[in-house]
Parts: sequence; C-alpha cells; structure tokens
Amino acid sequence: MQTRAKLLSKDPTKPRGEGARKGEHTSHLMELFEEQLKDILWAEKALIKAIPKMISMATSEDLILALTDHLKETHEHISRLAKVFKTIDKKPTTVKCDAMEGLIAEASEMMEDCEKGPKCDAGIIAAAQKIEHYEIATYGTLREFADTLGLIEAESLLMESLNEEKAADLKLTEVALEGVNMEAAAT
Repeated sequence: MQTRAKLLSKDPTKPRGEGARKGEHTSHLMELFEEQLKDILWAEKALIKAIPKMISMATSEDLILALTDHLKETHEHISRLAKVFKTIDKKPTTVKCDAMEGLIAEASEMMEDCEKGPKCDAGIIAAAQKIEHYEIATYGTLREFADTLGLIEAESLLMESLNEEKAADLKLTEVALEGVNMEAAAT
C-alpha cells in the first residue's frame, strides 16, 4: 500500500513553480485531486467499519439515529466517489489516510475507556465531529479542485457529499446541545 507522501513526492523531471506552463499546473492539480480522492475513499471505507462500533456504544436514541443515518450516507459517499473517479477515467483506488486512521483510533480508545452512558455518548459525539470536520475539509478542497479543473459533474457530486457532511456535523451538535452534554455533566 502506498502512502500519500510517496505518491506526492516531487519529480525533478517535471517543471514546478515559476516558468511552468498553465497546463503543467493543471496536471499537478489533477494529480493532487486524484490522490485526495484516493485518500477520502480510504477514509469512507474505514468509517463503514468504525461507525457501527460507535452505534453499539451509544445510549442516546438521538445519537444512535444520527450515526445510523450517517452510516447510510457514508455508503452513498463511496458510491459517489466511484462516480467521481469515473468522470476522470480512473479506477476507484485507495491510499491509506493516516489522518482518518488516527481519528478512528482515538475514538476507539475513548470508547474502550468509558462505560456506556451519557459521558460515553458525549465522547462519541466529540470523536464523530472531529471525523466530520476532516471530511468537510477534504470534500471542500476536492470540490474546489474540481471547480478549478472544470470537472462540472465531479464538482456536483462532491458538493452533495460536502453538504451531507455539514448536515451530519450540525445534527451531532444538536444532539449534544439538546441533552447529551447536560446529562454527561450531571453524572
């Protein structure tokens, strides 16, 4: 498995910076776009395994519902990413996402260290929101890259996932504010 750092290493045979033609800059942006797609695809596939563990530890019905809904959306994100890859005539492949691996590991450690209940629910929300913020940043960046590259269909698909990530983050905030945080503070 290749890491993003290896795939993005500078190739001294390619012109960079001052003097590089516009097409070469676009080519470099396309390479970065592809690598970020591989990264977020790995992340989404990892979440398919991680979210059910969060659901199993959650006790708040609203939190369970929010996580269950987001698990369904995560499957849709993977399907959309496959379509984005198709728009650039590439096979959907992954590159290990160290950031997501770390966020999932942190969530797992937190859940191992707490008993089911409001405190654990608050921790799950915190962990899930860190994950959402990573996804929001990545989908936002990918959408901007697609726009710059003139990839209209890809931009639309990425915007759809970006909007769902933002909505999921907002829903988690609502769950926290409408009871979970107060319940955790009272225990």
